[in-house]
Amino acid sequence: MTKRGRVFAGIRCTGRQHLGNYLGAIQNFVALQEEYDCVYSAVDIHTITTPWEPGELRENVWETVLDLLAAGIEPERTILYVQSHVPEVLELAMLLGMITPLGWLTRVTTFKDKVRLHPDHVNYGLVGYPVLMTADIILYKATRVPVGEDQQPHLELAREIARRFNRLFGETFPEPHAKLTEAPVVLGLDGVNKMSKSLDNHIELVATPEETVERVMTAVTDPQRTHRHIPGRPEVCNVYSLHHQFNPDQVEVVYEECTTAKRGCVECKQQLADGINRVLAPFRERRQELAGRPNYVEEVLADGAARARVIAGETMAEVRDKMGLPAAYGH
Repeated sequence: MTKRGRVFAGIRCTGRQHLGNYLGAIQNFVALQEEYDCVYSAVDIHTITTPWEPGELRENVWETVLDLLAAGIEPERTILYVQSHVPEVLELAMLLGMITPLGWLTRVTTFKDKVRLHPDHVNYGLVGYPVLMTADIILYKATRVPVGEDQQPHLELAREIARRFNRLFGETFPEPHAKLTEAPVVLGLDGVNKMSKSLDNHIELVATPEETVERVMTAVTDPQRTHRHIPGRPEVCNVYSLHHQFNPDQVEVVYEECTTAKRGCVECKQQLADGINRVLAPFRERRQELAGRPNYVEEVLADGAARARVIAGETMAEVRDKMGLPAAYGH
């Protein structure tokens, strides 16, 4: 099968991935390998645009990479690397910063949100986050970026920056288009907010079966169902929505027994936990095996960075030339 272009996606390194990451993004990254040449990056530099602990960063990068490999990212046909190991992205981000109006960056909703969240940590890197994101994508001349609907404004800004470069210096970069994910927004155990580590409403992919059961048992269900014998409303229950992902063949039974009070919420949660543990068992086994082979993982990342730098080097030679930067003297 002829592949249809290049995909780029970056994954922030905030630690182990959770069910929301898996259902909302990682499954899609794995599937895209069938149709596209994929470049996936553990974006450690993006991670440090907001407060971080230096002692945790390397571990979080490692955990992120293990999760991606265990989920099915195949380094034999996909480039997987750590962002800071390809320094060309920083050079391109700096050069793009020379042509990106500040007003474009300060209007970004995420920037405003981060300012509210971290008012004492408003830095150059945070303002320039979209420029670095653009550099990540166009450095490899990617044509597709897997995003959800809520991320489309960020990608449009990357397209604007690419268009501006092309207009100023000649056609260089293809405009990246969204490869929209069909996965639903995954709510956390509170049943209200998107699943998030910062809100502690998540379930880690690598959690043990016992930890998974314990976490699922804290999930909020139908708030009006205060007694087992009161019929439930599956349409407002996040536990029910997760059954679609982990027990798809039981959804009709769950709906019928919930709405007729034939089952209680505890039983429903136990069935969900069993489904999660069953579906994630191969992932967890693979991840444990990879964790025991650190040399292999390091080789994967070294090879990924080397392959990425070949593409990046070609792009940067073209960029420098078109922007009028002199070639290195003596070469």
